[in-house]
Amino acid sequence: MTFRDFNFSEEILQGLDAMRFEEPTPVQEQSIPLIMQNEDIIAVAQTGTGKTAAYLLPILHKIQMSSNDKLNALIIAPTRELAMQIDQQMEGFSYFTGASSIAIYGGGSGSTFDAEKTALTQGANVIVATPGRLLSHLNLNYVKIDHLEHLVLDEADRMLDMGFFDDIKKISEYLPKQRQNIMFSATMPPKIRQLGKSIMHNPKEVSIAISKTADGILQAAYNTHESQKNALLLSLLKDKEELNSIIVFTSRKVTVKEAVKELRKLNLDVDGISSDLDQSAREEVLRRFKNKRLRILVATDIISRGIDIDSIDLVINYDVPNDPEDYVHRVGRTARAKSTGVALTFIDQKGQNDFQKIENLIGKEIPKLSNPEAIGEGPEYKPREFSPKKKKFYRHNKRRNKNGRMERKTK
Repeated sequence: MTFRDFNFSEEILQGLDAMRFEEPTPVQEQSIPLIMQNEDIIAVAQTGTGKTAAYLLPILHKIQMSSNDKLNALIIAPTRELAMQIDQQMEGFSYFTGASSIAIYGGGSGSTFDAEKTALTQGANVIVATPGRLLSHLNLNYVKIDHLEHLVLDEADRMLDMGFFDDIKKISEYLPKQRQNIMFSATMPPKIRQLGKSIMHNPKEVSIAISKTADGILQAAYNTHESQKNALLLSLLKDKEELNSIIVFTSRKVTVKEAVKELRKLNLDVDGISSDLDQSAREEVLRRFKNKRLRILVATDIISRGIDIDSIDLVINYDVPNDPEDYVHRVGRTARAKSTGVALTFIDQKGQNDFQKIENLIGKEIPKLSNPEAIGEGPEYKPREFSPKKKKFYRHNKRRNKNGRMERKTK
C-alpha cells in the first residue's frame, strides 16, 4: 500500500515525497480511512508508529477539499515540545497546499500572546495548542471557532496524567457540537474511555501493538550500584564516535546536571534538558539535537513522549523508570520507522522490581550484561518473586487509580 491509495491531493503527495514518506504505517492504514469518512475514532498506538501523520494528512486533505480559510482543526497536546513538533510536521505536509497553522503554548512573551490572538481571530486553518494556554484565549471570548470541524487530542493518556481532564472537558464545551473527534493515546486507561464517551459519538477504535517495544530495538541491561552509574556511562560512551545520536534518560533533574558535567570531562558533545530550563533554552537544545549539531542529549522524561527525532542510535536509561510504560516510550526514541537502534538500562537495587515489571509488560526477558572489569561487579539481580498464589491475588486485587495507573487495592 502507498499513500496514493488514500486519494490524497497532488499537493499533499508532493509534501509526502519531499519529506520522504513512502509507505503508510499500520496505524496510518487503519486510521486514515476512518478519519476520511468523518468517523470519531480512539486510536491506541505507541510512540514512533506514525500517529501524527495518521490524523494530520486526512484533516489537511479535507481542508483542501472544503476551501475553508477559517479555523478548521484544533489539535490539543500535553506539552509545548509536542505542540511544536506537530506544528512542524504540519508545515511539512502542507508546504504545497497553502494551509496555515500555528502552535500555541505558554512560556512566551506578550508579543507571542498577541500573535496567537491574531491567528485565533483571523483564522489559521489548524491550531496546535496546550490546554492551559488555549483556555486562556477561549476565556477572553475572541476565538473564532464557528467553522471548526475537527478536534484532535494527542497523547491523551499523558494529558490525563498531567491533570488536564477538566480542562479538556471545558474546552470541548466551547466548540461546535457538530465536529469530528479524534483521540490518540499510547494506553487505554478507564478515564480515556470516560472522556471518549463524554465528547464523542460512537467512536471507532484502532489499536496498534499496545505497550510493546519495536522489533528493531536491541535491548540489554547492566546491574549496577548507584555509585557505579557515572563510571559505566563514561565507559559506554568513551571512544564511540560511530554513534552519532544518543539520548540518556534520567529520573531526576539533578542527575541531568551531574551526567552532563561528567561527560564533558571527556570532551564529549553533550547538553542537558529538564524542566529547570526556560522554554527558549529547551527549544534551542532540542533544535541542536534534532539538527545533528548536538551528539548527546541528557534529559528527564520531559521528552520521552511526543518528540519525533529520527535516527537515534542509542538510548540509555540511567535510571529504571517507575512506570513500565514510560520504558516503552523512552526506548521508542530509537528504532523508529523500521530503523534499528540500541537501548541500555542501568538497574540498581532499588530498580530491580520495577525492571521486572517492564519485562512482564513487554513480554520478554531483557539480557543482563556484566559491568566492564574496571568498574567492578554490580548487585545480584534478585527482584522480588511472587508465589503463584500471590501473583493471582495481586492480579485480582489491583485497580486503576484516577489517572488510569495500576495500583494495589487497599482495605
